[in-house]
Amino acid sequence: MKRFIEGENRNQSLLFPEVLDEYITEENSVRVIDAYIDELNLTELGFKLVPAETGRPAFHPTVMLKLYVYGYLNRIQSSRRLERETHRNVELMWLTGRLTPDHKTIANFRKDNGPSIVRVCREFIVSCRQLNLFTQAIVAIDGSKFEGVNSRSNNFTRSKLKYRMERLEKSLKHYFLQLDKKDQDESSFDDENADKIKDKMPH
Repeated sequence: MKRFIEGENRNQSLLFPEVLDEYITEENSVRVIDAYIDELNLTELGFKLVPAETGRPAFHPTVMLKLYVYGYLNRIQSSRRLERETHRNVELMWLTGRLTPDHKTIANFRKDNGPSIVRVCREFIVSCRQLNLFTQAIVAIDGSKFEGVNSRSNNFTRSKLKYRMERLEKSLKHYFLQLDKKDQDESSFDDENADKIKDKMPH
């Protein structure tokens, strides 16, 4: 009798192709992100939708926006990390249709659409709270405490609503500042390494 559970043989052929959707449960938060963003009018929200006329086709803003909302909910705090996650994270593979924008494309999208991204993240969180969707993840982000449904503390006054919105704004501001800082630090590190390699190359 075997004492341990064994995984599948990596070299074993599959009789049928696996479907990515089967890895994402019906309750997974990425399905909420996907449905929410697909219903948005990005033009009204101020997103730049016209790709450059030259070069490779651009990634659709909807895909990039889903990436950023997922990154905010999961505290992925640099464009490089977001890029890496698109290659290895099944949830992001499902959410983006297995598209893998590079870190520069991800950072440039934030640069071009920063206020609009923040607005969508804020409205998404508010909508999820109203619908009581994956509240635990939202609590972990901004530190808010949620009491029982029938408690007095659950009655929203203007001051309480203002306080929670301020906490949310602070959380969003901190997250996007962290993204900028991490991207700048990583860019400086790349430039420094490139200079070192250049110095060591024969002239």
